Amino acid sequence: MPGIEPGSERTTRARVARLILEHGPVAAAALGERLGLTPAAVRRHLDALLADGMIEPRMVRPRGQRGRGRPAKLFAITDAGRSAFVHAYDDLAESALRYIGEHMGEQAVADFARSQVSGLLRRLEPAMRTVPADQRVQVLAQALSAEGYAASASKAKSGGAQLCQHHCPVAHAAAEFPQLCEAETEAFAQLLGTPVQRLATIAHGDGVCTTHVSPQSLGESAHRDKSKETGR
Repeated sequence: MPGIEPGSERTTRARVARLILEHGPVAAAALGERLGLTPAAVRRHLDALLADGMIEPRMVRPRGQRGRGRPAKLFAITDAGRSAFVHAYDDLAESALRYIGEHMGEQAVADFARSQVSGLLRRLEPAMRTVPADQRVQVLAQALSAEGYAASASKAKSGGAQLCQHHCPVAHAAAEFPQLCEAETEAFAQLLGTPVQRLATIAHGDGVCTTHVSPQSLGESAHRDKSKETGR
């Protein structure tokens, strides 16, 4: 697929695409100012990115003109352009994990995977304590969506709930290093306070990452049993 490959991220065209990703929709003149490029140079890179389907033009009328004046032409990243950056980071993550595994061992990979989800735990654990049990899966889905996982939550026919992630930014890396999925699943169980089971993953070729969330009553029962054991 035409796009931003890991080895060419520092090229001018990659810098143009990255600015559009981070600050778009943005005008060509603003891109030139930020990167110190002439209008002709900016146009050349924009034309190439448009041809590759990485960006798309948008016409936006300036505020306050109410139908008068010429609409401004801005450029926004497309889904294909966003995916190109995602795969670039995914490839980098895969290389980093391979290095860790070869030089530090499998346990180091597992520790690294847990450290990656620790931020999600720190952000959500305080909030989850105040969220009613029957709303926690929905709150988790919203948090995952905000981080690019396009998640949704629904009731499961067999009881409990189902958490679906329709996108995985590190799918390629997770295919080789299942510790990433395992750490994420552990974090879900900790945040939701009930057992969860991963039923399908994008990393293994499924269309969606699907996690079954046990009914909260089961989680509460498990917590009581654990408390009895530790109280002995």
